[in-house]
Amino acid sequence: MDKLTNELLLECYEKAVELNLDEAFIRLIEQEIYSRSLTHMISGFSHIRNN
Repeated sequence: MDKLTNELLLECYEKAVELNLDEAFIRLIEQEIYSRSLTHMISGFSHIRNN
């Protein structure tokens, strides 16, 4: 995932949530968002907080 730009990563997350994709996939995206300190860029960032 490190090859994705921050913008594309956030777009992927929003789309994955919108399409109700697999929870494990969404968690992977969230972990990358968290590692890049981008959590402030999105609303509804709930999965990673529950870990």
